[in-house]
Amino acid sequence: MKVVISAAGTGGHINPGIAIANKIKEKEPDSEIIFIGTNRGLEIDLVPRAGYKLKTIDVYGFKKEFSIQNLKHILKTIFSIKDVKKIFEEFKPDLVLGTGGYICGPVFEVATSQKIPTVLHESNAYPGKAVKMFSKKVDKVLVGFEETKSRLEGCKSVVVTGTPTKIRKLNISKIRKKEILEEIGIRNNLPIVLVFGGSQGAQKINEAVAELIKLKRNDKYQIIWATGPKQYDIVKENFEKDEIYINSIKNVKILPYIYNMEEMMNISDLLVCRSGAMTITEISIVGKPAIFIPLPSMSANRQEDNALVLKKIGAAKIILNKDVTGQKLSEEIDDIILDNLELEEMGKIANTIAPSNVEEKIYQEIKEVVK
Repeated sequence: MKVVISAAGTGGHINPGIAIANKIKEKEPDSEIIFIGTNRGLEIDLVPRAGYKLKTIDVYGFKKEFSIQNLKHILKTIFSIKDVKKIFEEFKPDLVLGTGGYICGPVFEVATSQKIPTVLHESNAYPGKAVKMFSKKVDKVLVGFEETKSRLEGCKSVVVTGTPTKIRKLNISKIRKKEILEEIGIRNNLPIVLVFGGSQGAQKINEAVAELIKLKRNDKYQIIWATGPKQYDIVKENFEKDEIYINSIKNVKILPYIYNMEEMMNISDLLVCRSGAMTITEISIVGKPAIFIPLPSMSANRQEDNALVLKKIGAAKIILNKDVTGQKLSEEIDDIILDNLELEEMGKIANTIAPSNVEEKIYQEIKEVVK
């Protein structure tokens, strides 16, 4: 089977694409897979690192307001259709699969017009523009959440498969947990709040956590805080202005990035983070309560919709980006972390919506399209 995967921009689009590619390769070692992306996003690093060939086209997302720059982007995207046709002509795919985002525009315009079997995967609870645009034209749409189905009416086929992720629920021994914490200089005698804002960090979350720490409100729990590589020095300098040195803050470990996120999520008691689709999936898999601070969006409240999936069943709380402060965050953390029954119950509820065998389900759905 020869497969083109359209995935670009952020890890939320690219990593599911890579996970699906890996499953296809596992099932069919002789399959040929290429990715189509841009030369600007994370795909430039992630796709070759995963062992796949990346073909790039010059395509951009559109903004609603008129500007010369936006007009140039529209024209470049239209012209990129010719590049996609050339890629298809040379590669001759049996299937074109996309994980959403603006890269899918020209790719699926060509694929559907040429009657190539097509599958879209939408990770978010609220489908993006590209998925909505092509959902009625493609052979099958796979979605991460049950809630998404009602927002994709009139499609040939919509199937809930869940979203692929590398995170798994681990049975970590007390000895291993102690070792993990000792490696970063954290004790094993207090509950752990894990804070992160995605691979690039989140300024608003960082500001609120810094304020919480300066208020000295975390004496009953410990914070492991990933600022994001680009914001680590900013956070460090802001503390030093108040003569606070990040390596000596009680009950706090500040890191630029967490490389062993799977272990960290499993040993933590509460998570504070954005609410991207993959994060929602990962939190449900490890079975942890969360406080979400959704990334605001001009076009649709996608992250807020994602967060509501867990909030509605009692597994999470939401603080809107515009409302988050150190004081507010401290109050919400205290409500959960200081109540052991609440902590345990919210985690169990989160785990009830955890998807299973996601990659296998996706593979089987693909095989129904490519017969």
